[in-house]
Amino acid sequence: MNHRLLTVIALLLAGLWAAALGYTHLNAGSGFLDRIEASLADIRSVIVGAKTPPPVVSIVAIDDRTAAAHGYPLDRATLARLAGAITALKPKALAIDILLVDPGPEAGDAALTAALRGGPSVIAAAATFAQSSQRVTDAAGDPLAAIPEANQLLLPLPRFAEAAAVGIVNVATDQTGTPRFIPLISRSADRLDPAFPLRVASVALGVDPTIEPDAIMLGKLRIPTDIGQRLPVTFYGGHGSIATFSATDALDGKLSADAVTGRIVVIGSTVTGGGDVFPTPFDPVMPGVEVMSTAITHLVTGDGMVRDHRTRLIDAGIAVGLTLVLVSLVAWRRSAAGYIIIVLTLIVWAMINLSAFAHGYWLSAALPIAAALPPALIFGAAELWLDRGRARHFAEQSALLQRIEAPGLGEWLARDPNFLAAPVRQNAAVIFIDLSGFTGLSENVGPVAVSEMLSGFFELVDEEARAHGGAITSFMGDGAMILFGLPEPADDDAARAAACAVSLCERTRAWLQAHAGFAPKKIGFKVGAHCGPIVASRLGTGDRQQITAAGDTINVGSRLMEVAARHGVELALSAEIVRAAGPDSVLTQSGRMEGPLETALRGRASRIDVWLWRSRTL
Repeated sequence: MNHRLLTVIALLLAGLWAAALGYTHLNAGSGFLDRIEASLADIRSVIVGAKTPPPVVSIVAIDDRTAAAHGYPLDRATLARLAGAITALKPKALAIDILLVDPGPEAGDAALTAALRGGPSVIAAAATFAQSSQRVTDAAGDPLAAIPEANQLLLPLPRFAEAAAVGIVNVATDQTGTPRFIPLISRSADRLDPAFPLRVASVALGVDPTIEPDAIMLGKLRIPTDIGQRLPVTFYGGHGSIATFSATDALDGKLSADAVTGRIVVIGSTVTGGGDVFPTPFDPVMPGVEVMSTAITHLVTGDGMVRDHRTRLIDAGIAVGLTLVLVSLVAWRRSAAGYIIIVLTLIVWAMINLSAFAHGYWLSAALPIAAALPPALIFGAAELWLDRGRARHFAEQSALLQRIEAPGLGEWLARDPNFLAAPVRQNAAVIFIDLSGFTGLSENVGPVAVSEMLSGFFELVDEEARAHGGAITSFMGDGAMILFGLPEPADDDAARAAACAVSLCERTRAWLQAHAGFAPKKIGFKVGAHCGPIVASRLGTGDRQQITAAGDTINVGSRLMEVAARHGVELALSAEIVRAAGPDSVLTQSGRMEGPLETALRGRASRIDVWLWRSRTL
């Protein structure tokens, strides 16, 4: 194909690929890319380093000292005293990050209600969802459309809710449990509720929040939000970055007024074993109250990370642009200098991305990588194929090496080209056979002779597999794997596999004895057989495909060869395949069975029952 035409096609396809990923990114994103992005965000946070938060929030922690002195959890009367002691020091707002959903002793509840009325205060509620994760989609013009709907709210007692404002304390975490976003608006069937940090910021600033399509307005302060009115959370540092004081000091009248007056004070638990902790890039056990306090600080000062629809548009544009640039560079210069330019381009992009992150703009790193690298690598591989013909050479060699086909699969693929195009889970029996002591043989007889001997061994294995209806899915050095159950499972798969295993032992033993050159080297063999569920699929693309199987059944079958070698027998079988083969199988007719032996397999926690087979001729 003409090089210029190939370049145009590559640029078109690469641009479409990048645009498709960018479109997905604009509409709630991809779970896979989000997981990568979370890890890359942590790396950037660590590189940028910790910073000092603005002095607007103080945490009064129900810590280990408090628990030792006053018990845990605090009773309502003690919590009321704590709230009263803080309110007396004139905070800008008091926030209690504790769910008050159940009634306590009347005297304590009454005292806490009175304490909450003593000043501007906010208490916590929580939302629950039918599923552990919620997918959201962007909807232009409707700022509420992308907010997932909760199926239940855990609200404080009405008497407390009448005395204080209420906010939802939910956080959105990634797959590692690290908080990434605070949903600023919670929606249920019949109500909308602000998040706990948003309610606290609103009370502290004395303004009601206004919802826009990609922002929350607190008076004149505009807070950009991501899809679903989510506030990105980035941390100032490890545990204790936000000023933290013990509740014991507040209860004992030792809390400094400077720690409270004119500040937002958040009461929450940091007691060891309390459970309300999260991992962050700076600390594996960040208390939940500090996560809430971090979000409150972002909202009050506007110093949070900007990640909204506009930054997602920029992400999509960078993804398309970087992709086209890299593919163009690959087409322009296929030399050391060209590769250096490509590397420098990636370094410049990475530095710009890191600089933006350090200045409060969360531009995606995962999206440009996923958009640009695959097309550039694929196009580079295609260029090498055209320039040097290597790929064609390797394909021809692969075709020669794979002439020994599993019986029946070639005809089956001819009838159904989509056979195993998608992975299939089914039951099957598997045999592994491996020659031992064969690797060093070439030192004496030479690689050509070894190759001829291996060819004879592989022909033997192929004949037995065909004779018993098995499928050789791979030759591995001086061993092979045979499956029974492809192209379709059958009731006698285990019986045929057992018969094949026995026949392989008999023929391989005779084959080794027929080669006198093997005797000085003590060449032997081992066989393992097992049955159970597997996942069969086709790996590779285009002309480079092979049928393979994976799963615990495959791993156990392979490990059974080690069991056979450890016990000095030729064949080790799992109890499952012996049972499935039936009492009249060739196993008992042609040899002696020992077992079952409860056996541990390397790399597997649980033990299995194993039978050992010995030939009657030995």
